[in-house]
Amino acid sequence: MSSGGPKVAIITGGSQGIGAGLVAAYRGRGWNVVANARTIKPADDPGVHTVEGDVADPATAGHIIGAALERFGRVDTLINNAGVYRSKPFTEYTADDYALITGVNLSGFFWLTQRAITEMLAGSGGHVVNISATIAEQPDAHTPAALTALTKGGLAAVTRSLAIEYAARAIRVNAVSPGIIQTPMHAADSYTDLGDQLPPIGRVGQISDVVDAIWFLEASAYITGEILHVDGGQAAGH
Repeated sequence: MSSGGPKVAIITGGSQGIGAGLVAAYRGRGWNVVANARTIKPADDPGVHTVEGDVADPATAGHIIGAALERFGRVDTLINNAGVYRSKPFTEYTADDYALITGVNLSGFFWLTQRAITEMLAGSGGHVVNISATIAEQPDAHTPAALTALTKGGLAAVTRSLAIEYAARAIRVNAVSPGIIQTPMHAADSYTDLGDQLPPIGRVGQISDVVDAIWFLEASAYITGEILHVDGGQAAGH
């Protein structure tokens, strides 16, 4: 893996919402970016290379890493942003729900992170950022989400595990834990009447709040194993 040229970030779920915000932020700071999503259009910017594919499929990890190396020659940061959230009573989850949510949230993380860390070890280190969720730590009876808790809570746990495993080998592993974030996936008016579900800070989060938090972790070379809550105080209490 080449040590020259701009740094390279891989961002999954990069076609919209937080992922698209991250692509723009990293590119705006001079990084080259490999953006993945199940469906994603080719980029006009030569510094952004897009790779279509479902991260739940182990083959997609190979396609993403291969594209990063072929196009840009290195892998410096991986942001595991692709994720699935589905609120249902626990007894109503189906086998299809389970396969989808664990496939994207856990298998997608596992296969791509394994390949990315392999390249980071061959180079000069790197950084992995996982997206957890405050609801995994602070459940809400109004929005049951056991499969989110299972998978996103697992990402928080493995963040700490990998951070310690690779701390002495120049690879940092961190996570952000968003609360309620307004994204294009939900109608804007769905955020206007949250009542008791409104975070303590008094507003819902924006994509920029999550992007800023991830960039803070990117720029903070002495931070690893951190779960940074971007939730308006939800994790702290009510």
